[in-house]
Amino acid sequence: MEAFTTHTGRAVPLRRSNVDTDQIIPAHWLKKVTRDGFEDGLFEAWRKDPEFVLNAAEYKGGTVLVAGPDFGTGSSREHAVWALQNYGFKAVISSRFADIFRGNSLKNGLLTVVLPQETVDRLWKLVEADPAAEVTVDLVDRQVRAEGITADFELDENARWRLLEGLDDISLTLREDESIAAYEARRPSFKPSTVEV
Repeated sequence: MEAFTTHTGRAVPLRRSNVDTDQIIPAHWLKKVTRDGFEDGLFEAWRKDPEFVLNAAEYKGGTVLVAGPDFGTGSSREHAVWALQNYGFKAVISSRFADIFRGNSLKNGLLTVVLPQETVDRLWKLVEADPAAEVTVDLVDRQVRAEGITADFELDENARWRLLEGLDDISLTLREDESIAAYEARRPSFKPSTVEV
């Protein structure tokens, strides 16, 4: 997974609350077994509305999604995270996330930032007044910055370290490859062992 340190980009204001994972990526998109190609399914039903914010030319290429409270509720599906990433989002800011969605996001390299709703309101006003306004999400300093706005955020230290290092569960395990091989070499031959395919 790609390491995340600091990202600066334009933001997309998603003024909707209680956005569930089925709204983020409908269930019929879940047949794929790869992590890519979900961008067309992101908010599929809402994107049929020409007034939906992702259809607005001024927000094309936005990489920071500023969402309403309770983002990512509903079923646990990593596809929702992959759809946001495939579309180009590097970070999502909200005043409240569903726990499972947030866990899936952080394990897959999508930074979810919790800020007070008042700060989210200020970010919405800023990017709606100036869609070219840039928002910086700084994981090193745990801070979100935009014109006239500086907001600190908290993040579990382990999740922060994994994002800064670009380590997912698989890469964490692979860091112990030599230790695993040494352990397997010491195991008695009558016990089950890992076989390379």
